Amino acid sequence: MSAAPAEVVLGRRQLFMLPTRFGLLFAALLVVQLLAAINYGNGLAYALTFLLGSLAVVSMLYTHRNLFRLRLSAAACAPVFAGETAIFRIHLANDSDTPRFGVVVMHDKKEIARVDIAPRGSADVNLSVPAVKRGPLTMPAVTLITRFPLGLLYSWSRRVLLEQTCLVYPRPALPTPLRTLAEVSLEPVVGIRAGGDDYIGAREFQPGDSPRHVDWKAVARGEPWHVKQFGGGYQATVWFDWDTLEGLDTETRLSILTRWVLDAEHEGTLYGLRLPERSLNPSNGEAHQHECLKRLALFGLKP
Repeated sequence: MSAAPAEVVLGRRQLFMLPTRFGLLFAALLVVQLLAAINYGNGLAYALTFLLGSLAVVSMLYTHRNLFRLRLSAAACAPVFAGETAIFRIHLANDSDTPRFGVVVMHDKKEIARVDIAPRGSADVNLSVPAVKRGPLTMPAVTLITRFPLGLLYSWSRRVLLEQTCLVYPRPALPTPLRTLAEVSLEPVVGIRAGGDDYIGAREFQPGDSPRHVDWKAVARGEPWHVKQFGGGYQATVWFDWDTLEGLDTETRLSILTRWVLDAEHEGTLYGLRLPERSLNPSNGEAHQHECLKRLALFGLKP
């Protein structure tokens, strides 16, 4: 099976045309009118019949041209979690000097959007697709339809499949306090030293903790009580290890590890990830979080 193209330009072989119901009724009325003109030999009836017939022929040309040479491409899709909705952005470009009116984008026999495109202009259409399971989600095919200008005919394109995927992260498990995560992972590689001025993260509040170190802003937002931790040049590092979740099925493990990564990133803690395939060294930040979630999303899937 050949790979889908990154960009598609609609040519004559990709476009089709048929009359609408209104177009069929219009054609039937023309036939009746022509028979009446022949029967009565009325010149005005002939003229009106041929005038309306000419309008139908011209309409055919405009209907076909409304989709001809439109260029379709897809922008990058932001990653989402399983259970959320992936948003694919389709870019429609009109490289001609002719405006395009009433261009309808269809998916799964449902209208997504109806757009007008100015000469040398473009329009963006968002396609929402449920992200049911983790892994790469391929952008589904779309179809373009138009009934411009008179609604007598409608033209449609072949199913257009563009080369674009959305990465779906595993669905995260319920939130777990970071201190519990460190105990579950069992491998803090650098210890926490009391004192010092460097902020090194937060942990769950315990009786006896100093009120000065409570994260009162988080408490005011209704979040669980946490204590800010400070150290003299040391920062706690936790490893999230696949083997610590032995006995659970694959998807449950991935869900828990996803939650741990999100919580560790939120707390600003250095964290590493150990999977059977490979390990990611401790770090933090948006790029590190994405790399960890990407490894979890693609775990065990065939390329």
